[in-house]
Amino acid sequence: MLQGEQTMMRQRTLKATIKTTGVGLHTGVRVELVLRPAQPDTGIVFHRVDLATTVTIPADARNVGDTRLSSSLEKDGAKISTVEHLMSALAGLGIDNVNVDVAGPELPIMDGSAGPFVFLLQSAGIVEQNAPKRYFRVKMPVETRNGDKWARFEPHHGFVLDFTIDFPHPVFGSENRHVVIDFAEHSYTKEVSRARTFGFMQDVEAMRSAGLALGGSLQNAIVLDETRVLNSEGLRYDNEFAKHKVLDAIGDLYLLGHPLIGKFTAFKSGHALNNAVCRELLSRPECWEVVTFNAPADVPSAFQAWQVQPA
Repeated sequence: MLQGEQTMMRQRTLKATIKTTGVGLHTGVRVELVLRPAQPDTGIVFHRVDLATTVTIPADARNVGDTRLSSSLEKDGAKISTVEHLMSALAGLGIDNVNVDVAGPELPIMDGSAGPFVFLLQSAGIVEQNAPKRYFRVKMPVETRNGDKWARFEPHHGFVLDFTIDFPHPVFGSENRHVVIDFAEHSYTKEVSRARTFGFMQDVEAMRSAGLALGGSLQNAIVLDETRVLNSEGLRYDNEFAKHKVLDAIGDLYLLGHPLIGKFTAFKSGHALNNAVCRELLSRPECWEVVTFNAPADVPSAFQAWQVQPA
């Protein structure tokens, strides 16, 4: 699976259907999730299967609605929240085509990272399909700003994310504010997928009064008080906070529809700005193109190195 160059040129889906259950981070509702194989050129397609009539929502940046603390897909009055961690895992494993059945308003949060989704996808098995893999290549820079926050796409023959966060908290310091992940050198499963979402105790009451974080706990998030991390096991990575923002961004960027060939640089960006810059890029067709590769040697090394590793 993803061993050798030829695998980088074909679309991929799941070998078998697999299911799991869990609790939504924001709704606190228990939900069943089923992942099913899909035909070539289907893309990632979500289905709200608990409604009287199933609502199908393609994973597309233009279908994103609510971006408060997560990315939500919305269509015909139906909503599926917190899709970014599963989308990140699908991107990280190079899976192009999957049907996602969700029996509830939100995907399960699992442990707050993409790691359990990586395990689930690998357990289902990943197979190549008889169709060329398509990539979304950035041709010209596109940038979006919101106050002091900004996010930018630039051309790059590979996939690089350069992310800076800025929180006024002693745990972050200078060493936990910035990370660069170049997939020509880094492994998604080993170095990104297990980074957990995080939050601050002082924000919990406000979030819950707004109907958010109702399912949050120390089992599915890093929680900080005024001075320290409250989780007894500590952090999984150096830079876990910034790496989780990269994990989120990978999922949000996969809503462009294909693996991204380019560089994404962001300062204090979150789901709203990630989506805004994706929409800006999509609105400017002269700045991007969808490409395939006829020769394995032409595929950027970032994708040749982006191999399925044990989670």
